[in-house]
Amino acid sequence: MAKWIRSAEHIAFAVRDKIARITLNRPAKRNALHEPMMRELHDAMLEADDLVDVNVIVLDGAGKDFCAGYDFSNVYGGGDSAEATAERARYRSVGDTLDDDAWQLERTQALTTVLFDVHKPIICKVHGNCLAGGTDLALMCDLVVAADDARIGFPATRANGTAPNNMWFYHVGPQWAKRLLLSGDCVWGRDAARIGLVMDAVPADRLDDVVDELALRLTHVDHELLTTQKRIVNVAMELAGARSLQRMAVEMNARSHTANGPRRAQFAADLAQHGLKEALRNRDAPFGDGMVRLHAAGGAAAGGRE
Repeated sequence: MAKWIRSAEHIAFAVRDKIARITLNRPAKRNALHEPMMRELHDAMLEADDLVDVNVIVLDGAGKDFCAGYDFSNVYGGGDSAEATAERARYRSVGDTLDDDAWQLERTQALTTVLFDVHKPIICKVHGNCLAGGTDLALMCDLVVAADDARIGFPATRANGTAPNNMWFYHVGPQWAKRLLLSGDCVWGRDAARIGLVMDAVPADRLDDVVDELALRLTHVDHELLTTQKRIVNVAMELAGARSLQRMAVEMNARSHTANGPRRAQFAADLAQHGLKEALRNRDAPFGDGMVRLHAAGGAAAGGRE
């Protein structure tokens, strides 16, 4: 029996019909990413890649959302005892220099870039919110299928930094990558499919069936051939700089954390005075509902939401 079936706390892991199903399993926290879950996800991916009775991996999220981002309560929570604070201070992973920040981001990134590195193809099934850290996972997968009403984006670029896994350019090209990262706006799943951010979008009540059908289709191909096709395309992205860009994204994210512009300063002040919920509300208020409206023929009227 796979060890993840026995011992994982934040990941559900099951194998059937040559498909490994790995599920983010913190529904009460909207599957927000924290280190224990990311470590389990990393190891579960390697487990699925190793199992000879698995040809394809499906990644999804339990509950209402695929993944609502990084667990900010973990980042901003505080509340350690004096003894715990003193012990943590021995490690650079909680330091406040640019290099300390980059070092820690690199360790976190290594837990999620495994999605790119495993040999077997991964289908990501996106429903509900897929925000910030959720996109760090989804865009590292090989095929992304979303509910047409899924909400996908990285709102944290408005005040808090940038995407540490930066695969946006490789999915949508430079203009849409800039449009989404400059504003922190989100797109509905149906529009994400139109711009190439996801492979396809379907009505939410059909999402399970469509992903299952695609995964089953891939099980009819030997995993050696599936891995051959995946790795060829991934090497093409590496030749286009994907691997180097991830290293640069981490360093640029660390640099952005040292900035003290008015928006970032306001977020910090709101956080200290009113708490995280109010800080997020004030950060996002100027952007309205924060959704992209496509205006080209067949745009908002056909696929967007008003």
